[in-house]
Amino acid sequence: MAKPAPTDAVLFAGLSCVAGVACRHLLRGTRVPYTVALLLLGLAVGSLEFGTSLPLGSLGSAIRLWADIDPDLLLAVFLPPLLFEGSFSMDSHQIKKCMVQMLFLAGPGVIISTFCIGCALKLTFPYEWSWQTSLLLGAVLSATDPVAIVASLKELGTSRKLSTIIEGESMMNDGASVVLYQLFYKMVLGWHLKWGDIFKFLTEATVGALGLGIAFGIVSVYLLGFMHHDPEINLALTLSVSYICYFTAQEVADSSGILTVVTLGMVFAAVGRTTFKGNCQQSLHNFWEGTAYIANTLIFILSGVIMAKGFFCSDNIAKAGSSWGYLFLLYVFTQVARALVVVILYPLLQYFGYGLSWKEAVMVFWSGLRGAVALSMALSIKDASSATPYISSETGNLFLFLTAGTVFLTLVVNGSTAQFLLSLFGMDELSELEKLTLDHTKYKMMDVVLEACENLQNDDLGPFDWCAVKSYMMSLNKMDLEGVDPHSVSTCSSNLAKINLQATRVCFLRAAQAAYKRMLDDGWVTQITAYLLMGSVDNAMDLVSREPLCDWKGLKVHIDFRNDYRCFGIRIFPQKMVNYLTLKKLKFACSACSAFLQAHKIARRKIHEYMGESNIIANVISESEAEEKEARKLLEDILLAFPEVLQIVRTSQVMYSLLNDLEDYIQNLGKDGVLEDKLSLHLHELVQSDYKKLLRSPPRIKVPTARDVIRQHPCLGILPYEVRQALENSVKEILKPQGMVLSEKGCLPRSLFLIANGLVKSEVRCPNSPHGLCATFPEGCVMGLYELLSGKNDFCDLTSDTVVLCYVIEVKVLLPVVRLIPEVKNILWQECIVVLAKLLLPQEFEKTSIPELRTFLLERSSLITYIAGEAVEIWNESVGFLLEGFLRTPDLPSVVTVESPAVLLPSQESPNSSTPEAPGSMVPGFRHYGSRYQVEEIATIAHVDLSGWCF
Repeated sequence: MAKPAPTDAVLFAGLSCVAGVACRHLLRGTRVPYTVALLLLGLAVGSLEFGTSLPLGSLGSAIRLWADIDPDLLLAVFLPPLLFEGSFSMDSHQIKKCMVQMLFLAGPGVIISTFCIGCALKLTFPYEWSWQTSLLLGAVLSATDPVAIVASLKELGTSRKLSTIIEGESMMNDGASVVLYQLFYKMVLGWHLKWGDIFKFLTEATVGALGLGIAFGIVSVYLLGFMHHDPEINLALTLSVSYICYFTAQEVADSSGILTVVTLGMVFAAVGRTTFKGNCQQSLHNFWEGTAYIANTLIFILSGVIMAKGFFCSDNIAKAGSSWGYLFLLYVFTQVARALVVVILYPLLQYFGYGLSWKEAVMVFWSGLRGAVALSMALSIKDASSATPYISSETGNLFLFLTAGTVFLTLVVNGSTAQFLLSLFGMDELSELEKLTLDHTKYKMMDVVLEACENLQNDDLGPFDWCAVKSYMMSLNKMDLEGVDPHSVSTCSSNLAKINLQATRVCFLRAAQAAYKRMLDDGWVTQITAYLLMGSVDNAMDLVSREPLCDWKGLKVHIDFRNDYRCFGIRIFPQKMVNYLTLKKLKFACSACSAFLQAHKIARRKIHEYMGESNIIANVISESEAEEKEARKLLEDILLAFPEVLQIVRTSQVMYSLLNDLEDYIQNLGKDGVLEDKLSLHLHELVQSDYKKLLRSPPRIKVPTARDVIRQHPCLGILPYEVRQALENSVKEILKPQGMVLSEKGCLPRSLFLIANGLVKSEVRCPNSPHGLCATFPEGCVMGLYELLSGKNDFCDLTSDTVVLCYVIEVKVLLPVVRLIPEVKNILWQECIVVLAKLLLPQEFEKTSIPELRTFLLERSSLITYIAGEAVEIWNESVGFLLEGFLRTPDLPSVVTVESPAVLLPSQESPNSSTPEAPGSMVPGFRHYGSRYQVEEIATIAHVDLSGWCF
């Protein structure tokens, strides 16, 4: 026979694709998977070439070229795109929920299957193989090939949960089988491995593969973040990285290339719906679906050809009747091993994830097909049998024959009957929720048809045959024109009402998720924000049958960053890093809250348009409004504490919105023929450059510097230059989330807190009374001044009422200056009175803002220092603040001692009465009524003239 020309290989690939198109088209709507038909076609074509003497010319040469393909090259060419497409197309939420089940089936499941098949081969087959050889074939036959199973499942139309478990398990299973194959192959070749060596090998092959896959995925996603709306680059990068990471793992790192590519695909699946936007995502999925379809077509036909070669070129093995008997027995063993795996692991499969019913467990068992991966491993052993004395040529041929036969039987028997089992178990039918949604959609479709027909009848283009139109509308043949809206039925059973409520919640959540996707495409939210928002919707959809709408509940966990602050707020991290991360998280919270509110608003409008009015719709809308209140409250808190954050978020949203409008305007001009393609492309590139600039350097939150805050402060700004300079050089910036303690009552004063952003709550508790004083202080207030100036311990608790940015001034820096320069002390006392007035007279100054109060006290107050024995008088329409020292009431039978800090109010009874306010309205000891006091020691009192002041 003449040597085949290398170009003949193109003929095989072209004819295989044509055959694939024909099989897919002719078998559409039947229960026969087209992949099984391709396998049979390849087997027939291979039988003609290897089993007969018919001259096939160039086609025969092409068949022999492909049949002699190196098994490692076969895997390296076909597996990366198939594995990547299979894992990339899986739903990321389903992957997370079913991951434990997949790992159990792909880890312990493969080990159980390998040892079951290996033991059966050793104990029942007459080939006198060693245990290592038997287990080697067991590992080969334990691979539920993703190339086969993924293609079959897409044809069978199984549920998302079952498809995810079977697809994910098959891809991971395949990688685990190859690892075991490599292990036992080393043992067959005479390697003596200890348990430590085995553990090290398995760890490097599996954990190393996972690490490489994650690393390649993260780097690729990072690079894609800089390429805005460029489908060609997305396609080229994803295709190249799938091959590069397979080669790196398989040939460089001695890890599992299959597990590496599967991990890579799952990373892309997890972040793909937020990484790829708009048309890029759709074009990427179309490309990979087309690539997988072509690869599946080629590999199934090639598998049939390789089987035919194995049957007819196996040194009379295929001609022996006993070989066929053992082949069928081996098929039974593989099915029994698969059944044992499912039965043993069933309690765990039932417990984790979404659980697993017995019907689904049967489908998992029956879907254990074998395919090209097993064939490639068998081919490798056959090729090695001629080069090593440890594996005989007969053993190599037996491996290929038995593997090819098992692959054929599982594909033909299991693959062809899987859809029958689905129908038998009723698993191919729509759920009640899906039926209800479908009926309502058909009802709305009829509304659309009737409205369109009414508009067409009113135009001036002439009449049309309505009966003929109806005869072609077969998609609506089950809904009468006078049909009833399923969502508006009031006399339905409680079970149907429950299903109706679930369907409405699902519809609402899907509308919200679609809104998030549009916001991502429009640049209103970042990839991470969109990922968490859509993830919260996924989690809420899992709970629609048990809880009201709860997507905010899942989102709030990520927005509340107090736990995050405790993690990165420990002392090993620089404070600037902590502040940066806190501000970044605050920006995320603001963006997520605004997106949540907008999405719920859109979703409420959509379900009104889609479902109309009903009690169930009103119930779901009320659930949404209840969640919206919590989100709006958090957004208002952020606006109150850091208005700059919301401003930055809105600025970014406006910029993206304007750029999107420009992009749409340019596209519409091109479609309308107003602009030539050259001009449209030029304008498009200009807009894209602005997009990239915005992506690379988005607007940043401008935090006020300590120097600006101090110099613009009404009190601190008038301090002497040297004092201000000392403060500016010594301040430390801190950022605290809501509910964090700044200082506690009774502690030694160590710091002053200059509030730059946010609110700080001051509380005074008294052990002898259930009542207390509480006030909230905004930006511009200086907390801790009283303790500094009076030399006392903290008399109140300070906590952050919102996220708060403070500049901390150490007491040891300011205290020497206060003692040396009386002017500084007087200025600070003026600021201290503002805080005391707000805290100790909350009712009187409740509606007075801090700037107004500061101005009023500066104009109406006078600071007087009294010596021991002097009399202090509090006149009507005035108030005094005891800042330092002690006072007593000498004219009363029982002397009352007044300790600072205290408020001295004019007596409401006799002019010589001085009594603390009665318990029940204020904490005793802070508020006193009286007109005359005597100083026991040196006392500092601020007198405030209240004449004409309206509280």
